[in-house]
Amino acid sequence: MATAQASFDHFLKIDIRVGTVVAAEPFPEARKPAFKLVIDFGPEIGRKRSSAQITDHYTLESLVGRQVAAVVNFPPRQIGPMMSEVLTLGFADAAGGIVLIAPDQPVPDGARLC
Repeated sequence: MATAQASFDHFLKIDIRVGTVVAAEPFPEARKPAFKLVIDFGPEIGRKRSSAQITDHYTLESLVGRQVAAVVNFPPRQIGPMMSEVLTLGFADAAGGIVLIAPDQPVPDGARLC
């Protein structure tokens, strides 16, 4: 599927940071299976909440302590009864399950994608 081209300036406006999941809980109110996450992006950004449809590949226990990538400068979005403050990033596998994007080496929480 071809997508519209974006300029490098557009890309620079998207603030993608890494953070560590510090809490994960079920989100039974979500329309599609999802977890509620609290992600620590370090002292500059702090802790933010996210709803993530990642139940196919992850358990609540496996998420806590894991670093993930997220867009931190989109406006908050109401997802059922919760306000999602960041967009946690992943790719869909062949079956449609989401696989999280994460650095393959530890990096400081709050580090920006460059």
